[in-house]
Amino acid sequence: MKSIIFSLLFVFTPITVMANELTVTDHDKISTTISRDHYSFPFMDGPFIEQKKLDRLFDTIAQKIDKEPVDAMINDRGEIIPEKPGYVLDREKFNRQFRAFFYEGKPTTLEIPKRLVYPKVDSELLSTIREKKVGSYVTRFQESNKERSHNIALAAEAINNYVLLPDETFSFNKVVGKRTKEKGYMRAPVIVKGELAEDIGGGICQVSSTLYNAVDINGIEIVERYSHSRSVPYVPPGRDATVSWYGPDFVFANKSHQPILIRARAIDGQMAIQVYSADTPKQ
Repeated sequence: MKSIIFSLLFVFTPITVMANELTVTDHDKISTTISRDHYSFPFMDGPFIEQKKLDRLFDTIAQKIDKEPVDAMINDRGEIIPEKPGYVLDREKFNRQFRAFFYEGKPTTLEIPKRLVYPKVDSELLSTIREKKVGSYVTRFQESNKERSHNIALAAEAINNYVLLPDETFSFNKVVGKRTKEKGYMRAPVIVKGELAEDIGGGICQVSSTLYNAVDINGIEIVERYSHSRSVPYVPPGRDATVSWYGPDFVFANKSHQPILIRARAIDGQMAIQVYSADTPKQ
């Protein structure tokens, strides 16, 4: 009699079947479909997540959806272009949601969780520090040398609108980045061991040298600077700052209590840099 009752209970007891697929969406568009079995450890008693596979999933999704914030900037007409926030994958929240699906079968669809990333420079900060010019310097170059002029303009654009906060350090090589053909740099004359040669990015030392003279003011500490092995025509002797991706860098630190704004432009044969702040920098 007992065996019959147990048999009947077994027949009428509902069996819970967990969903095996999770649909991941981004703005209601399907991004990927995840199989529960794919993330389970094989040959294990009970459900266990294979964490390395899950980490790879997070990395793949992050590469697709992460978006860098965009700082506020000043255009050529002197107008402030507002900042734009970015976002990144909220890994902690995604991890919780995935584990709920894996162990409980719910949810079966989830929107990729994102976390806002705010820009370093917003319109309010930019409007505050653009008011007072605290440093400037202008050098001249021959526009007829198209390749060199092009390189100067590219490097100037890279440092334009850069904001250096108090106690931050500016590295020319890090800010401008590696000078490559892919980034648009051309072969132009450079000084190598005292001799003139040609290399990708020739001419950018005029930008770093102009910047050195512009930021040589109170509140700015020169951390790293090297002179060329021979004199250069665009600055007085001893007032240059040579840079090379695999060699010298030009580095300075903001030791004042105010952020500084760097404005750089290469046009009509002039490499011009102005430095602005809310007040005159003081050490």
